[in-house]
Formats: sequence, structure tokens, C-alpha cells
Amino acid sequence: MGVQTGNTLLQIAFLLYVSSLAGYLVFLVRQKDRIQKISFYLIAMGVGIHLAGMLTLGVTIKGLPVQNLVQSLSMAALALGAMFLYVQYKFNLKMLGLFAALILSITMLSALVLPDTQAPPNDAFKGVWFYCHILLIFAGDAALGLACGAGILYLLQEKGIKARNPGFFFKRLPSLDFLDDVSHACITTGFFLLTLGLVTGFVYAKVLWGHFWSWDFKEVFSLGAWFVYAVLLHLRFYAGWRGRKSAIMTIVGFAIIVFTFLGVNLFLGGHHQEFTK
Repeated sequence: MGVQTGNTLLQIAFLLYVSSLAGYLVFLVRQKDRIQKISFYLIAMGVGIHLAGMLTLGVTIKGLPVQNLVQSLSMAALALGAMFLYVQYKFNLKMLGLFAALILSITMLSALVLPDTQAPPNDAFKGVWFYCHILLIFAGDAALGLACGAGILYLLQEKGIKARNPGFFFKRLPSLDFLDDVSHACITTGFFLLTLGLVTGFVYAKVLWGHFWSWDFKEVFSLGAWFVYAVLLHLRFYAGWRGRKSAIMTIVGFAIIVFTFLGVNLFLGGHHQEFTK
């Protein structure tokens, strides 16, 4: 009963995300603040119901609901939605909602159509260090995903400014400086959370397998993604990397994160393959 209730709540959240996406597409064309606010509230309602669904599943399975690919995708969507609400509250970057709603809809659609294979009981899915590692990693990835969205918007606005005909997005996006600031804030937040997530992951690995590092594919690619953002922040502070270079590197970094989350588990294997069965 608990699983069925949780899944029903997730389906409702998906419908709200899709409705929000439709609203943001209308907002993209008509630019009515009322439409944007309704679309934002739809995401907020979706996140609330999504959280209730994940808590219901967690109570039912007596653990964190990240024990297969479907649950991991749902958790990723929840983290992105929650992080978007915070970023939108702090910066009010209206067009970022279109990116968030699109990713939320695609991720939740995948979670709903893929087979939800019941994972057998596994002690690897328990413990304080495991919970901290998972929650920090997902939160960090969500912030870096929104940084990618802001980077895409930056490139679109820059193209409009440089073109002889500014084009469709020019009047619909804020200044380049503002987009760059939002992206940087998301990168800083995401990098901090990702760092904590990796540290707790190393401790968790020591507790579970007896060593901090095992050259697991997921560990290698996760550290590679962390290194990309570390270099980006270093270049920003010491070499003045802003704007276009930062936006492109942010998009590349998030592409590595997506591959680390899905590609490594599905194609390369390793310890973390348990989470995507």
C-alpha cells in the first residue's frame, strides 16, 4: 500500500511538472508575469507532493529511496526541483524555470516508464555516512545542473546581443552580468556540496569496503567532474574567467556529471552499479 501511495504521489508530481513546462512555454512566447508565477507555483506544488511521495517510499522500504535506477532518477528530480525553488527565490531568474521544468519532466517521465525493479535488502544502502553522501551529492549535482541552465541562457543572450538582429531571446533574458552571477552562485554552492558529498563518500567507502579509494569508475569520473569545477573556480578568481568561457565550461562539467550518474553505472559498472539496476 505504501509503495502504491508513493508512486501515485510521484505521478501527480510529474503531471504538475509537465503542466509547469507547458506554462513556461506559454510564458516564453507571451511574457506575462501571471503565467510565469502560475508555472512556478506548479513546480512548487510538484516538489511538495514529490517529497511526500519519496518520504512514503522511504518509510515503506525503511531506507533512502535510491535503491535502483527509478528511485535514483526520482531523487535527482526532487533535488533539482528543491534547488530550483531556492535559486528562484534568491535571484528570480524567471526563464530558468523553463530549463528546470523541462529537466524535471524528462527525468520523472523516465522514472515512471522504466521498470521499477525491486532491490533486495542490502546493508550498503544504510548508515549515516551513506545518507549524508547521497543527499549531498544529489543536492550538489542539482545546483550544478541549474548553473548549466544559467550558462545556456547566457550563451543565448550573448548570441542575441552580438547579432545584427537580436532575435527571439534578447528581450526575454536579463543582462549577461546577471546570468553570469546566477551561474557562479550555483557553481559555488554546487561545488561546496559536491566536495562534502565526495568526502562523506570516501568515509562511507572506508566503513563499507575498508578503504577510502578503490579506482571505481564512479569514483574516478566523480573526481574528474569535481576537478573541472575546481579549475573553473580557480580560473575565475585568478585569471578573470567570466562570461562565455565560464558558461561553456559549466555546461561541459554538467555533461560529465550526467555521464557519471547514468553512463558510468549503465556501461562501465563498478560498486555503484547497484543503484541503477
